[in-house]
Amino acid sequence: MLRASFWLTALLFIPLGLLLYFLPPALAATLGVSPLWLPRVAGGLLLAWGAFQVAAGFAPDAVRVGGLAGGNLLTVAALLPAALRGDALPPAVRTLMLALSGALLLLAVVALLSLPSRRSSSAKVEQ
Repeated sequence: MLRASFWLTALLFIPLGLLLYFLPPALAATLGVSPLWLPRVAGGLLLAWGAFQVAAGFAPDAVRVGGLAGGNLLTVAALLPAALRGDALPPAVRTLMLALSGALLLLAVVALLSLPSRRSSSAKVEQ
């Protein structure tokens, strides 16, 4: 379940990062994004974060789970207020932001609840 949280998070961030990095000017104009370098920088960061989640999913530990949960919760904290206050946002973008926030919040909670305790991992080492 823990590895699934990492990989599902990566499945959210990698396509979004690629979309933002290669954002067509017509879509940027529809979203009201100017200058165009801003979504490209954000896309590169999201792509790097998604790639890190894939790599961390192969050997999850407490530090990586903390990074996953912290990153997801910070993203939710950035998206949720904008989506709730989004009078200027198109309804489809607002719905997408709310759905993404919900999915990231769920994945953060699942990762935190799936983290094996130190006692169970040290008991396996001693045997």
